[in-house]
Amino acid sequence: MAGDPRTVLIANPGADLYGSDRMTVESVKALVAAGYRVFVTVPGPGPLIELLTDAGATVLVQPTPIIRKSLMSVRGLLKLFREAVSAWVPSWRLLRYTDAGTVVVNTITPPLWFPLARLTGRSVVCHVHEAEGTANPLVRAALYLPLVFCQRIVINSRFSLGVLARSAPWLADRTRIAYNAVAGPAEVVPPRQALDGAVRLLFMGRLSHRKGPHVLIDAVGVLEKRGRHVRLGLLGAVYAGNEAYEDELRRQVDAKGLHDSVDFLGFRPSIWDTVAHSDIVLISSVVDEPFGNTAVEASLGGRPLVVSDIAGLKEASEAARSAIRVPAGDPESFADAVEEIIERWPHYSRAALEDSVTVAERFSARQYADAFVDAIGLRPLKG
Repeated sequence: MAGDPRTVLIANPGADLYGSDRMTVESVKALVAAGYRVFVTVPGPGPLIELLTDAGATVLVQPTPIIRKSLMSVRGLLKLFREAVSAWVPSWRLLRYTDAGTVVVNTITPPLWFPLARLTGRSVVCHVHEAEGTANPLVRAALYLPLVFCQRIVINSRFSLGVLARSAPWLADRTRIAYNAVAGPAEVVPPRQALDGAVRLLFMGRLSHRKGPHVLIDAVGVLEKRGRHVRLGLLGAVYAGNEAYEDELRRQVDAKGLHDSVDFLGFRPSIWDTVAHSDIVLISSVVDEPFGNTAVEASLGGRPLVVSDIAGLKEASEAARSAIRVPAGDPESFADAVEEIIERWPHYSRAALEDSVTVAERFSARQYADAFVDAIGLRPLKG
C-alpha cells in the first residue's frame, strides 16, 4: 500500500454542520485518539473547519466536484466531468502532500476521490450516509458505482445496508455498520411541568422538500383549526441553490395566515438552547432517511418526539419511549400525535427525560469510535 499507514485523509463534501459533517468530526476524534495523523479536505470555507481543527485534524481546502440533484442532466453531467478534470491534478498533489495510506470519503457525493485514491495505491474507504430506497433501481446502482474502488465501506444503519445490498449486492460483503455518535447537551434542561401558553413545536434539519417542513406548516394549520395554541420553529436553512424552497414555505405560511404561529429560525451552530426552549420536536421527512441524527438529538435533549415512520428514522427512534411514529407526509397524523402528547404531558415529559439517558448510551462517541476504526480496517496505534 502506498502512503504512510499511520496517516488518514478524510475527504468531506462540504464544510457545513449537518449530520454527515458532524460525523466527520467524530471520525477525526476517533482516529486521533487511536494514534493516527489525520488530514481533512473540504471544497470550501465553512463552520466545520474550526471543529475539525479543534478535534486534531489538519484541514486543507481543495475544490472538488460534488454530485447534486441539480447536476442530474446531460448538461449537468458534462459540468461534473469538466470539474473533475480540472480538479484531478491539484487533488493528486494534495494526496501526495499528506502521504495518507488510507483515504476515507465521507458520503458518495465527492466521486473524484474514489478513483484517485485507488489509482495511487491507497486504501480506499467510503462512509455512506445515503440510502435512496425509493429511487429508480438504475439510479441507485449508478450512485453506488464509484464504490467499486473501495476496499471497505462503512454505513450508518441496518436500513442503509439493506438498500445498498439490494442496489449493489457485490458491495455488501465489504460493508460494516457503525452507528452514528450523536452528542447531547452539556446539561439536559427538563421539559416544562405545565404547557402554559403556546405549545412550542420544533423542526430541526435542512429546509428542503425531502425533510418535510411544509408538512408541519400544514399540521400547524390543522392544530389551529382544532383550537390548539401552538408555535412552530423551523431550525435550519436551505442549501445554496435551493432558496426557492424557503420562498415556497414563506408563501405557504402567508396563504394560511400563520404569521404568528411559524418562526423561521435559520441555521444555528448549536441547537441545544433552542431545544431547551421547545416542548415537542417534530421530524417530518417525506422520503427515506438512512438514519436520523435529529431524532436522536431530540431524545438527548429530553424532548418528546413525533417522527415520520420511515426507514432509518424508525431505527434512530426505536429506543425512545417518548417517540410517536406517524405516516410520512400526513399533516393530520402529526397533529393527532401532538395532541396526544399534550393530553398526556406528564407521561411523555417523564419518558423523554428517561430517554435522554438510555439513548445517550446507545449512540455514544465511544461505541462509534470503536466501530468506525475497526470498520475501516485500522487498529489503534495507542490505547
